[in-house]
Amino acid sequence: MTETIAYADFEKVDIRVGTIVEAATFPEARKPAYKLLIDFGPEIGLKKSSAQITVHYSAEELVGRQVLGVVNFPPRQIGPVRSEVLTLGFEDEAGAIVLAAADKPVPNGKKLC
Repeated sequence: MTETIAYADFEKVDIRVGTIVEAATFPEARKPAYKLLIDFGPEIGLKKSSAQITVHYSAEELVGRQVLGVVNFPPRQIGPVRSEVLTLGFEDEAGAIVLAAADKPVPNGKKLC
C-alpha cells in the first residue's frame, strides 16, 4: 500500500467513464499497444489514448466497450500519438493489463464517486 492521502487529494483525480469508438493497432509504440478514441460525453468529448492492452483484447472487441479514464492529466506524447487520457486497468499475474470498467452501462462522462 502507498502512503495515506486525504479525500481532497482523491477528488483532484477526475476519473470518468467513456465508450471506445475506435481502436487501432499502434505499431510505432515501443510495447504492443492500441490507439483508442474514447467518447467521454458532451462535456468532455472525444479523447485519444494509447493503451498497452493487447494481451487480453483485440481491437475489434474494444469498440463499444465502456472504460474508465483519468481525464485531467496533461496530455503525453507517445511516439506520433498525443495521449489525452489515461485509460485505467490492473495488471494480472503475468503483468498484462485488464481494463477497469463499470459492471453496468452508465452515461458517458459520468464521474467516479
